[in-house]
Amino acid sequence: MTLQPVLAFAWNPAVGIPLLIVGLIALALIWLFGQPKKEQGKRRIVPSQHGGERREPTLGEQADGEEPSFSAFGPAIDDPLAGDVKPQQGELEVGLREELERLGATLSGQRAQAPGAPTPDPVATKTSKPQPKLADHVSSIIDALRAPSSSEPAPQAPAPPASAPAPATTTTSGTPPRSDLGRRPAQLPVERIVTLFVVAREGGHFNGPDLVVAAEKAGLEFGDMGIYHRLVDGKRELGPIFSVANMLKPGNFDLARLDALHTPGVSFFMTLPAPLPALDAWDAMLPTAQRLAELLDGQVLDEERNALGRQRIAHIRDQLRGWDRDHEGKAIIFGR
Repeated sequence: MTLQPVLAFAWNPAVGIPLLIVGLIALALIWLFGQPKKEQGKRRIVPSQHGGERREPTLGEQADGEEPSFSAFGPAIDDPLAGDVKPQQGELEVGLREELERLGATLSGQRAQAPGAPTPDPVATKTSKPQPKLADHVSSIIDALRAPSSSEPAPQAPAPPASAPAPATTTTSGTPPRSDLGRRPAQLPVERIVTLFVVAREGGHFNGPDLVVAAEKAGLEFGDMGIYHRLVDGKRELGPIFSVANMLKPGNFDLARLDALHTPGVSFFMTLPAPLPALDAWDAMLPTAQRLAELLDGQVLDEERNALGRQRIAHIRDQLRGWDRDHEGKAIIFGR
């Protein structure tokens, strides 16, 4: 009897593992590179409805399927947003622009009239249109600057006979006595206004006596329009570097009734061109506002009533530096 050899298959890791890895790699390569490639760069041809006839579009003509034309030369489409009415600015912005134009006219001496001619009221000329409510700081500055022109001296009555003493007349308007200290030259144009605010803490207010003492300590002088000014030493006739007005209408400070004066804050405003370069005038106004806020326990805000931070200060300085650069070497000629 002859014994047949039995074939036995034994797992040899030294040979099986490399073969397994090579097989997996071969399957992966076949799967990656064995798929048919997709055709690229060819557009699908859509069968034409006109049987191969090509039709060139013409201006103002619509397609057969009554598709609306979006050509700029085609007929107008009924779009509620495509009307002739252009979007208007907000009432507040329009009102501020009108008031600032009147402010420039007031400061540049355009309110001067011929002798004997009646002085028209700039507000009465536009009473036909309802004016929007202005921001408090703009209206207070406008009213403060208009106060000298609106308070014209009343014509004096004929003097009574010498035998009867003339009765003492008292002014009931409450307007403080006017002076020329800090008056801006009438022919000097106004190209820009920079504004700051010093306001009391939330729910508080500034008292009249404290405000006057703090203004004097900050180097401000009471003068024209019944408000405070910072003047150039030795050149007061050039006008104020900046001025400080009351935030409440009419914008002035009634020194005759100082004990009854209560205000939520004051407005610092600088009109350009000023007696100094714009950046120098700002460097004089900002420390004064900070000093006044320190004396009155208030806070300094920018023209939009936001906290005045370092970033905002740097932005204002850059703008004023650019303004000085644009006006460098240009002489200020009065009457132009």
